[in-house]
Amino acid sequence: MFRRYGRAATLIICLLTAFWLAMLVVLPNITLLESSFRPLLPVTEIGGPADQYTLANYLKVFNGSIDTTLMGIPVNIPVHVLTFSLTIFYSLLVTILCFLLTYPLAYYMAKILNPRSLPTIFLLLCVPLLVSEVLRAFAWWIILALKGPLSTLLVTLHVIDKPVRWISGYNGVMIGLVYTYVLFMIFPVYNAMSSLDSNQIEAAEDLGSPWWRTHLRIVLPHCKPGIASGSVMVFMLSAGSLLVPTILGSTTSQWFTQTIQQWMFDALDWNTAAAYAFLLLLMCTLFVSLVMKLFRVKLSDIAK
Repeated sequence: MFRRYGRAATLIICLLTAFWLAMLVVLPNITLLESSFRPLLPVTEIGGPADQYTLANYLKVFNGSIDTTLMGIPVNIPVHVLTFSLTIFYSLLVTILCFLLTYPLAYYMAKILNPRSLPTIFLLLCVPLLVSEVLRAFAWWIILALKGPLSTLLVTLHVIDKPVRWISGYNGVMIGLVYTYVLFMIFPVYNAMSSLDSNQIEAAEDLGSPWWRTHLRIVLPHCKPGIASGSVMVFMLSAGSLLVPTILGSTTSQWFTQTIQQWMFDALDWNTAAAYAFLLLLMCTLFVSLVMKLFRVKLSDIAK
């Protein structure tokens, strides 16, 4: 940067970037973290003897239990712990589905498709990004409605006998999240796959390797950083999503971000909402770190 822009321009760029990060990222999060340890008090008592740092807001996640069944085993579990666990589980499932959908397409684009057609394919893939997430979620709500286009088409083709309520449980949420964040998986995987020397694939085929072994031993290990990068983005974005679970969620589904929103806007308890937000951030970060350690992927690999 010094050679390209000069010291003065480089210094200005660095200062502006640092200012942007400090004012829009660091300071708001520090303020939110500080608020998460303080109790909800009337304005007249803020700063008084009752305004002490405490873990009470974080411990509220264990309040209120519910009887449910997990993997066929009846258990009694705190409501918010169950909501958080389901959010993590379905976010992980969305990540796996995104990978299964994008891996064949990324391989086709990187190793089979004519390079002249790539700009057109990228343009078609990026078209959904031109529409806001709210409109895309409402579009899926219309498609998945009880008497929406999908059910009507399937009934007309005699695939099903009567309209199906697709938005039940977490079905609608998962469909919406996969559709919304699948592009965040395909681009990192494609970038990693395009750097693979095609001669290695041809050599494996010449030596009699079946297609599944070629992908398992050559393509997948080479694409591991891209897969890890896409998986981290899709998982974190899915776990932190609010619009899609709110619009496409059913009466039997609850996303943890919706719980945070309820504390903030319904209960007007911003301190507890801040504590729940940091719990979500902390646990998701720990979960991603654990998965990276299991698959032996480093942050430097993802950054590349």
